[in-house]
Amino acid sequence: MKHWLVKSEPEAYSFAQFRKDKTTAWTGVRNFQARNFLKEMAKGDEAFFYHSVSEKAVVGLATVAKTSYPDPTVEPDEKGDWVCVDLKAGAAFPRPVTLEEIKTTAALRELPLLRQSRLSVSPVTAAQATVLRRLGGL
Repeated sequence: MKHWLVKSEPEAYSFAQFRKDKTTAWTGVRNFQARNFLKEMAKGDEAFFYHSVSEKAVVGLATVAKTSYPDPTVEPDEKGDWVCVDLKAGAAFPRPVTLEEIKTTAALRELPLLRQSRLSVSPVTAAQATVLRRLGGL
């Protein structure tokens, strides 16, 4: 199993809404590197849900429910083979793991989130996943 971090602005799509929906297609990714990460995702992989912009914190977990397929939100004039995956909502973190906490936790200093802050999908190592779950209270 691999681990991933997916980002969403809570004003656009929050973790609370995701939990109500139970599953969602993770559409709208228009960055080639993030797209490649979507293509690497396997059914059963774990994803950490990060609220970007206003909250800047990891707030919960998800599981990849369906591997990559063509993104239905692609406009006819868009170039690129854009894909999405289906995610299933998991547990909310009892305590959000803030960006500031991530920055000051030695085991998390190599997260792509800190080096490529605009990347909406990125890998997380197994060791980093363990630390994130512990910090979040799971």
